[in-house]
Amino acid sequence: MEYLHCLFYLCPLVFIAGFIDSSAGGGGVISIPAYMLTGMPAHLVFGTNKLTMSIGTAIAAGRFLKNKAVDVRAALITGVIALLGAALGAQLALLLSDRTFRVMLIVALPCVAVFQAFQRNKADERGGHESIPAGKRAALASLIGFFIGVYDGAIGPGTGTLAIIAFNALMRYDLKTASGNAKILNLCSNIAALVTFALAGNVLFIIGLPAAAFSVAGNYLGAGFAIKKGAKFIRPMLFIVLGLLLIKVIYDLYQMA
Repeated sequence: MEYLHCLFYLCPLVFIAGFIDSSAGGGGVISIPAYMLTGMPAHLVFGTNKLTMSIGTAIAAGRFLKNKAVDVRAALITGVIALLGAALGAQLALLLSDRTFRVMLIVALPCVAVFQAFQRNKADERGGHESIPAGKRAALASLIGFFIGVYDGAIGPGTGTLAIIAFNALMRYDLKTASGNAKILNLCSNIAALVTFALAGNVLFIIGLPAAAFSVAGNYLGAGFAIKKGAKFIRPMLFIVLGLLLIKVIYDLYQMA
């Protein structure tokens, strides 16, 4: 009960996180710091955030599916392999320092942003991915799932954003379908993480469920914008999320210094 007063500022921030996450991924960059402001212990922050984001992501994924903006086979392959990659990523996180991972991110994120800015992405028009043979498509989906999973297990924030970029750049999906595929991937990994946190008693349902209503609203509206406007809406959102993620990583490094 001591955290209920925090819903007044937590819920609007969760709404914004859901709106951003539904189209460009990276909603955790906003929602996790918002939960931290409540004063919850870290394990409750991450567990409760998984509850909130899982419900919101399910709504966004459903809307993309309804509008046929998902390659379900590729997305499911990626999601399943991502679970295995996440387990390996968690082990790597134990071997390498958190600071090492974050320095790697500071180098990688600007490169990803520059790549997105200058690539001439023919896949913004539907059909680009269909020229890839089915076997190669499955192999690429597995590769994306593995590396995205490793990243998710080792670091976490921005997983959906990197998944969208990978689907778009490597498998030639238009940004709308890439975003829909990423939602399925995120849903798989979020549910797995949520079950783990819940079994350990690290989910505060009295806070997470009211906040989830705002996450649902944000995800529903954000997915609608992404579906209707496509790349014109999603691409700028990707750059916003990459910028926020870079700022967060640099800030975290400063705090660790």
